[in-house]
Amino acid sequence: MPDDDVQNRPQKWRSLLQKYLPDLVYGANDGLVTTFAIVAGVAGASLSNTVVLILGFASLLADGFSMATSDYLSERTPTDIKDQRERGSAARHGFATFVGFIVPGIVPLIAYLLPLAPSLQFPLAAVLTLLTLFAVGAGRGAVSRLPPWKAGGEMLLVGALAAAVAYGVGMLGSVIASGGVMLAVDFALLPEVAG
Repeated sequence: MPDDDVQNRPQKWRSLLQKYLPDLVYGANDGLVTTFAIVAGVAGASLSNTVVLILGFASLLADGFSMATSDYLSERTPTDIKDQRERGSAARHGFATFVGFIVPGIVPLIAYLLPLAPSLQFPLAAVLTLLTLFAVGAGRGAVSRLPPWKAGGEMLLVGALAAAVAYGVGMLGSVIASGGVMLAVDFALLPEVAG
């Protein structure tokens, strides 16, 4: 009997992984993209590394908790769970989302925790994030029978687009805040234009 347990262990782990894979992938994708979007926006605005770390960790923990509780509530909603076992299952799904969010989500901040030249931190954060996005996507593909390169490429593309948007918004915000672009309207002239 013990030999059967040893032989069945890989199958049990695979089954468990497949059960929580959507939560893990959803959390990982959002953790990486959200945290890197913060990093990219702050870098685009040319703000300090301290701001990157404060906003990055605040977002990482708050968003991770928010996603975990949302997953828990969504697991409970369809059946109005009253059974304690089903509550436990919903809690495990929420925990998987939290872990999936936090563990990969810290990757974009690693470069800012290392003693590197400031000019190297954002490029390293970008490379680490994009590699991790691809790896998580490829892992999803391996377990879900999608081609790993395709699943990895999809996650990489989504993350890169989100980061580009955040970086652009950060740059635009910095330009606007420094007075480089005037967006003010002279409301005193509006009646003359209308008349």
